[in-house]
Amino acid sequence: MPFPHCALRLLLVLIALGPVGAWAGPGVTLVAPDELRTLLVKHLDFLDRPADAALDEGGRVALLRRARKEIGEILATEGYFSPSIEGEPGPDGSYRIVVLPGQRTRIGRVEIGVVGDLARDEGDRAARLTALKAGWGLPVGQPFRQADWGAAKQRLLDAIASRDHAAAAIIDSQAVIDPVSAEAVLTVQVDSGPAFRFGPLAVSGLVDYDRALIERYRPPAPGEPYSQERLLAFQTALQNTSYFASVVVEIDRHSAAPDAAQVHVQVTEAKPRRLGFGLGASSNTGYRVETSYRDAHFLGEPYNLVSGLRIEQRRQLGYMDVFLPPTRQGYLDSVGGLAEHTNIAGLQTRRQSVGVVRTIPRGKIENRFALNYQHEVLLPDGSQRTSRSALTANWSWTHRSVDSLLDPHRGHVFNVQVGGASQALLSDRNFARFYGRYQRFVPAVGRDVLIVRAEGGVTVAESREGVPQDFLFRTGGAQTVRGYAYQSLGVQDGNATVGGRYLAVTSAEYVHWRWGDWGIATFIDAGNANDERKLFKLNLGYGLGPRWRSPAGPIAVDLAYGQSDRRVRLQFAVAIAF
Repeated sequence: MPFPHCALRLLLVLIALGPVGAWAGPGVTLVAPDELRTLLVKHLDFLDRPADAALDEGGRVALLRRARKEIGEILATEGYFSPSIEGEPGPDGSYRIVVLPGQRTRIGRVEIGVVGDLARDEGDRAARLTALKAGWGLPVGQPFRQADWGAAKQRLLDAIASRDHAAAAIIDSQAVIDPVSAEAVLTVQVDSGPAFRFGPLAVSGLVDYDRALIERYRPPAPGEPYSQERLLAFQTALQNTSYFASVVVEIDRHSAAPDAAQVHVQVTEAKPRRLGFGLGASSNTGYRVETSYRDAHFLGEPYNLVSGLRIEQRRQLGYMDVFLPPTRQGYLDSVGGLAEHTNIAGLQTRRQSVGVVRTIPRGKIENRFALNYQHEVLLPDGSQRTSRSALTANWSWTHRSVDSLLDPHRGHVFNVQVGGASQALLSDRNFARFYGRYQRFVPAVGRDVLIVRAEGGVTVAESREGVPQDFLFRTGGAQTVRGYAYQSLGVQDGNATVGGRYLAVTSAEYVHWRWGDWGIATFIDAGNANDERKLFKLNLGYGLGPRWRSPAGPIAVDLAYGQSDRRVRLQFAVAIAF
């Protein structure tokens, strides 16, 4: 029996294709290389012909004509400009469209021209222009793809328009394809337009607040060179406040005076007053219910009142803080007070406190200065009642450099605190407190992360008597030394654990993210708080537990063994707000 001519031709085409796959619609079969087949199937609707819709000779000719047009257009976007597209009857009665893409076009030459202010030979313009050309996203030798061509032009335009030249535009672009040599010559012409500088603010949308509030968030200064990053930083600073529901900041890119382009700020004010409720649970302080009230227009001024009442099994707290708008130097000031009762590790405390705080954020570094007066009463189980008062001055310095504040995988957080009080200034005892904490996040295999932590502190005083508990040290519990009850590591006073003058804690944790937002961690902690250096001994805790990457950050549930206590504890913190 002679070999059918059509089958022989199809066999030769398949050999020429090399590794291919076939996608069969009910009445049409597509044969194409694997790397292109998925793309073609996604865009070719004629492959959905019903199985019983037979094609006569005229129908096949029409279908092949359509296939050549549509497939040719799709392949051209991927750099294939000389494909072979043939039709064959299949042995099962279907009709085969066989695609040979041919040689892929690659970039042979790139020509980037710039006119306008950026083309002037002044300042750093030449160096910047050289860097822009060197960073072109579709260099010589790369395969030509329509999507990459469009993206490369947009990145070039964005790079020019993001600094100084806000009105930059592409005035001409061409991709000249030579099908014989399979090379593309790319030409791009950009008009940078004039150099822009920020001009005066034009604010709209204010009702309860005045323009002075906007100006406290460090807007671009008139005469400052235009920078998109600077504009977005100003917009973000406004958006992150409690005063506005939405903020749009932009300049007039068609300004007749680009050296003083007006900065338009359009805001929608947020509702100033909010009442909130929440429930929660923690292995440290037990079940929790709380309510909060916020007023961003307190006393008819842009003062942000934050107050609340929180009731937990081992801690009850009422607080009120008033945050002022930032100063023109970017300083954040606040004043507040609280009343607190705790019953933790056999120690009851009753504390009242008032204070003022100034926070100075500068990029990754934050300085915080506080002056605070507090009075507390201690009632340890099995020991005598005592009280103490102190007017304390405190300084906190934090350097935070992480890839994500909520779910860090790389970077570190370093915090140093110094504080103290003097008997000459409304305090029962002279003391000075020094504390430091360092936490590092190290990326490991895949999405895994290693977290190491160390903290230590010392309170310099003749004794711990008369020093407020906030300026002494206790440890133990979730996120400190796991495997031990919350704040149970410290100095024994009767049947209670109270704060000591020395602290040392270290920890290592490995988190393996395996199932999407779920993972498992293993850890080892060691630490203690004491009042005598000679008696200092680290308590070891270790264990494992699941992790869930929630919208608010990873939530941990740990099963931890405290080696000194010889006990296993389940430690966690979960909160639901509504």
